[in-house]
Amino acid sequence: MTTTPEQYVQDKAAASGSSFYYAFLFLPKPRRAAITAFYAFCREVDDVVDEVSDPGIAATKLAWWQAEVAQAFAGQPHHPVMQALMPHVQPFGIEERQLQEVIRGCQMDLEQTRYLDFPGLARYCHLVAGVVGEVAARIFGQSETATTEYAHKLGLALQLTNVIRDVGEDALRGRIYLPVNELQQFDVKAHEILNRVHSDRFVALMRYQAERAHRCYDEALALLPATDRRSQKPGLMMASIYRTLLREIEGDQFQVLNQRVSLTPLRKLWLAWRVQALGRL
Repeated sequence: MTTTPEQYVQDKAAASGSSFYYAFLFLPKPRRAAITAFYAFCREVDDVVDEVSDPGIAATKLAWWQAEVAQAFAGQPHHPVMQALMPHVQPFGIEERQLQEVIRGCQMDLEQTRYLDFPGLARYCHLVAGVVGEVAARIFGQSETATTEYAHKLGLALQLTNVIRDVGEDALRGRIYLPVNELQQFDVKAHEILNRVHSDRFVALMRYQAERAHRCYDEALALLPATDRRSQKPGLMMASIYRTLLREIEGDQFQVLNQRVSLTPLRKLWLAWRVQALGRL
């Protein structure tokens, strides 16, 4: 039995077990179809970096995706993800530039494993999360231009939470996303992180990272225009789920080097429902 492009992206989104999946459940059908296809696209290009161990092969695959996006916008999508996404491009104002920027963010993962300072890390976050937030806000039903700024700031907050959660997993791949000058500030050596050594200095460094992430959540929520608060509920669900995760990690004294802290599906569903029904973060 052949799988339709729509079924393909649905399976891809559901299989990830991601918090995004819970945020999409409450959307009306056309918007849900659009965000599912876009999310599947993000997963496809992200998986190239995470699952292909040979950097040369990964670079070739990302170059293929760049060409595929260009061809899809020229009217000839080949991959089921692009076939599922293209009908939504016009109605929701999705641009080729945005998809290419997401791919560019994944290419950065192949090109560098360290970030010297926070502005460098923020540039990476802009591509892999800020642009994603920008597209998602349009799909959710943005009516105010100021909502784009909110989406970028929320994307940064979510990505910084990912960085904190994944320190140990990234170390296994030889990657450290924590800015080098901040490691120096807290006297944490790169080899300690790569060898996953937990220390009081590491906890102090991570507390500094968490405080910045919390500031980004607060700034994002302050930027969201009241008129778009209802339409942007899926993003607010993500904020609620990820911020709860961040608080769990903080409560656990940042035991992220040797384990992955996560919330149960039921808890994610509850947090999403609470935003949907009660408007509570």
